[in-house]
Amino acid sequence: RWLFDQAVCTLYAFCGVLFGLSSLGSLTVLSTVCCLKVCYPAYGRCWDAFSRSHAALLLLAVWGYALAFAAAPLARWGSYGPEPYGTACCIAWDAPGREAALYILALLIFCYLLPCLLILLSYALILWTVWVSRRAVRQH
Repeated sequence: RWLFDQAVCTLYAFCGVLFGLSSLGSLTVLSTVCCLKVCYPAYGRCWDAFSRSHAALLLLAVWGYALAFAAAPLARWGSYGPEPYGTACCIAWDAPGREAALYILALLIFCYLLPCLLILLSYALILWTVWVSRRAVRQH
């Protein structure tokens, strides 16, 4: 069972969601930047001047995005609570109410499906570009 009070449960769940979303967001940004550099060299030249400030701005955007969704249950859009087995805390997936369902739907779309789609698309474009380039080299 969960050994601590609701405040610790909320903090535990908040940290889990925040770090999980920032991790997936970082992977999404990384795959997108790699795709731009490999697949669109003309546009990628703009990224040749990629500096610490660019990286910091992208990381700030990723953490801001993650923070917005992780903090939403603290603002009463969705909620945190014990997991079904009661040993840890996470998003209350079975919370009643329309707001809770909308929060979970928003998480699904904007924090899972969209990042995963961008990652898959980025790496698919990279593979396609490498395949086309390799084929062009073989023909010459």
